[in-house]
Amino acid sequence: MEAAIITTYRCPNKCHMCNVWKFPTKVQEEWKPEILEKLPSLDFANITGGEPFLRDDIEDIARILMKKSKRVVISTNGFFTEKVLSVAKNNPGIGIRISIEGLPAANDELRGMKDGFDHGLRTLLGLQRAGVRDIGFGITVSDRNAKDMIELYQLARLLNLEFATACVHNSYYFHKYDNKITRQEEMIACFNDLINELLSTKRIKNWFRAYFNYGLINYIRGNKRLLPCEAGQDMFFLDPFGEIRPCNGMDSDSLDNSMGNLKENSFNEIWNGEKAKRIRDLIKNCPKNCWMIGTASPAMKKNIKIPVLWIIRNKIKLMVGKQICVD
Repeated sequence: MEAAIITTYRCPNKCHMCNVWKFPTKVQEEWKPEILEKLPSLDFANITGGEPFLRDDIEDIARILMKKSKRVVISTNGFFTEKVLSVAKNNPGIGIRISIEGLPAANDELRGMKDGFDHGLRTLLGLQRAGVRDIGFGITVSDRNAKDMIELYQLARLLNLEFATACVHNSYYFHKYDNKITRQEEMIACFNDLINELLSTKRIKNWFRAYFNYGLINYIRGNKRLLPCEAGQDMFFLDPFGEIRPCNGMDSDSLDNSMGNLKENSFNEIWNGEKAKRIRDLIKNCPKNCWMIGTASPAMKKNIKIPVLWIIRNKIKLMVGKQICVD
């Protein structure tokens, strides 16, 4: 089982594609680290926000989740360099992903923070000097930064860093409903270039990332998900108030998507409760067709033959000089 651990809705950025910063949580509303002891054993946990390094107790959060989960990655803007380095030093094996939305001009415009690119890169280089291995960039691609994607990937590759992608979307979680992709074919061409780069490497992980990015092209085109969504079964989302939710995509204005509150009940009571069962039934007919790593990654692992066959087919095409299949 995998989990997204949302520590806070406080955030110093003013991102173009996200309005979380307009609706911050109050410190006293946010769950205490001890609540995490109630979670089951996990295969993967993503600590995120808002900006998780605004939490004064981020060290405690990381320490508990490192015991609970086989792998833990923190998503951050990288602004609080010393705090990030401290958590990484005290939790060997933890991963860090810095959200960088393109080259300096695009990043600072889209994230609404002056010198944000500089802070993020400085943090990544500091982590690299400290010997932290699971580190990299994460970019949310839109019309406004798609052309920076391949350069950012090349920078990550030169620095031996991981490179993660997402696509703009609308969600109650982001308090955002007006994100639009107006230059679809231009964005698809940029993703196509990235897929070719990833498949051309000798790294198996990159091949599966190519398939994930193929899924983003499919999402941009407005098609049905490549693989079934099983949010609320393979993964869950713990929000800052303690609510266990299936994901961050189901709209709260269309249904009550909380399975239960971890402050009030045990995880097993919530997970096996009647409300959780009803929400899982609703997910089967969810119309949103999101393709985000939180739900796509477990689906890819569960249906491994499908991405493997796609990879084999397109690796062969590259070897004989043909175009890969993104349709």
